[in-house]
Amino acid sequence: MSEENVEVVRKIVDAVNRRDTEAGLPYADPEVELQSAIIGGAEGNTFRGHQGLRDWMAASEATFAELRLEIEEFRDLGDDVLLIGRLRARGRGSGVAVDSATAWLFTFRGSKVWRARGYLDPREALEAAGLQE
Repeated sequence: MSEENVEVVRKIVDAVNRRDTEAGLPYADPEVELQSAIIGGAEGNTFRGHQGLRDWMAASEATFAELRLEIEEFRDLGDDVLLIGRLRARGRGSGVAVDSATAWLFTFRGSKVWRARGYLDPREALEAAGLQE
């Protein structure tokens, strides 16, 4: 199942990069939990369920005029998929460019993403996955 999980994460990243929330929803468990490092991260927000994913994307669009995840590495960890890459964005109001390391740890329940956790430091994501560099 894990190769399929990596493909699911690829499809989700593609949907996020196209800002097409609805295209990513079929791959998310109805009880999905998303914890982003940037959108709501400072407040410790967890976005829950499909509506939570829609809310997260709406907040992302309100914050960033441009947003793109550029993935350098996918790690197949069985029920988890770790991706490491860069977040490139431009602030909607400020026009400030963002170029940051990023990592996401996706946890699956069955064939769907049940939890997605974002990190600005890939080492933290590796640690959360029980790995070292």
